[in-house]
Amino acid sequence: MAGENQMTPFEAVMWELERDPNLSSMFANLTTLDRPPDRDLLRARLIRTCGRVPRLRQRVRTPNGRFSPPEWHEDPDFDVDRHLRWIDLGGNAGHSELTTLVATLSRQPLDRSRPLWEFIIIEGLADGRAAMLQRLHHTITDGEGGIRLSVEFLDLERDPPPSERPGEPTSVSADVPTQTDDTPSSFSRLGSTAAAALRQPVDLIAGVLAGVGGAVAHPSTLGDSTSRAAATVNSAIRQVVMDPRHSPIWRERSLDRWFDTTQVSLAEVIDAAHAIGATVNDVFVAGAAAAAGEYHRLVGAPIDALRVSIPISTRHDRSAGGNAFSPSQSLVPTGEMDPIDRVRAVHEILSDVKGERALDSVDTASSWLALLPSVVVVRAGQQIAGAVDFVCSNVKAAPFDLFVAGSLIEGNYPIGPLAGTAFNLTTMSYNGQLCMGLVVDTAAVERPEMLLAEVNRAYEEILGAVARIPDRSASDELALGPGEDRTEVEE
Repeated sequence: MAGENQMTPFEAVMWELERDPNLSSMFANLTTLDRPPDRDLLRARLIRTCGRVPRLRQRVRTPNGRFSPPEWHEDPDFDVDRHLRWIDLGGNAGHSELTTLVATLSRQPLDRSRPLWEFIIIEGLADGRAAMLQRLHHTITDGEGGIRLSVEFLDLERDPPPSERPGEPTSVSADVPTQTDDTPSSFSRLGSTAAAALRQPVDLIAGVLAGVGGAVAHPSTLGDSTSRAAATVNSAIRQVVMDPRHSPIWRERSLDRWFDTTQVSLAEVIDAAHAIGATVNDVFVAGAAAAAGEYHRLVGAPIDALRVSIPISTRHDRSAGGNAFSPSQSLVPTGEMDPIDRVRAVHEILSDVKGERALDSVDTASSWLALLPSVVVVRAGQQIAGAVDFVCSNVKAAPFDLFVAGSLIEGNYPIGPLAGTAFNLTTMSYNGQLCMGLVVDTAAVERPEMLLAEVNRAYEEILGAVARIPDRSASDELALGPGEDRTEVEE
């Protein structure tokens, strides 16, 4: 198990993979605001947040050798103003100017010698509006952790009482824990880190052998430990796919990015999911699959299935930092079919994926991978990414109004990492809407505007098809069953 100032094996692998810029794991979020936030108040709130969340004032140090993971250490020159920027677009900038700027900013790498985050306030939008682009490296936290982190600087009203406003501490470093002589060094952790990485696979092999031996002596036990270990191995094989991506047209990759947003009523999606015995996430992924398939058909390259990568949350606490998810891969139907049939097919596929044993073993595999030479790690990442066509992810946020430094948040649009794929469609539920951010590699998807149009059309078709189901109340009752709740937005 990694120490408090060490990356987990999975985070260490993500860090190493960035030797190939196409495999960057940085993510972002575009928050649209009804007016610019108060500068002094926002700065004070971020200073307080940095005092409470150590990762925001720490930088990464890579130890010598390959047997100890990268470590988080206090940045002695930490200054919140290095991570808080302001841009003015002149006063009349529209949606297109905003998304073009965000596409440019979001692809710029973070300074790896500093804490790995940045907030950019964009003023000068039409009608006095503003926006805030938050960029974080995935080694700090995942999407769900990022939502919990944001609680530190958000308000439930525009002008909270002064007693509830953050006071600016005189020194952030006053709350910073220091390293003492009792803190283990990188070299003293070498043995335990390597042993932890090696012991887990050895235990698995031992379990297989013990199961085989036990089955010889007691045939009735066949299928216990052996079958469990074999199931885990088979699950891992299914999830680590190395065959080529399915799309015949989304082959090229670059660092060029296109970004735009859309949204759909959360209540309508929940209602549709209820009606056909599915989840909000099933409807979301089915819409993305339908749009990807229709894009292929329109350009004369129809395809029956594409491979999507979906992060499955494994977070069981309420922490704001760290990563608690496992990447999964699935083939989803993209050919012409009834919208409701597609949602139901996706529901079956994702239900099977959530039961994969390999999803609970990501750190075991990462522990082994982190011991390999960097070139091998990157090559493995490239091969896995080379099997995936696109990414879908979702995060659940607040179902009510939120404010930041006096500004009302009108929308929250996530910007997920492409990780070597053609596009990433991520959604965040906020205040009754599924806010979606679409990031596209323009070398792969040459007509991103058409893809976004098909995304919008796909959700309209799903909701319209469900609305035409006769006797909806009976359908709802049959789909849900007693005591079931399918409204949750899952990451």
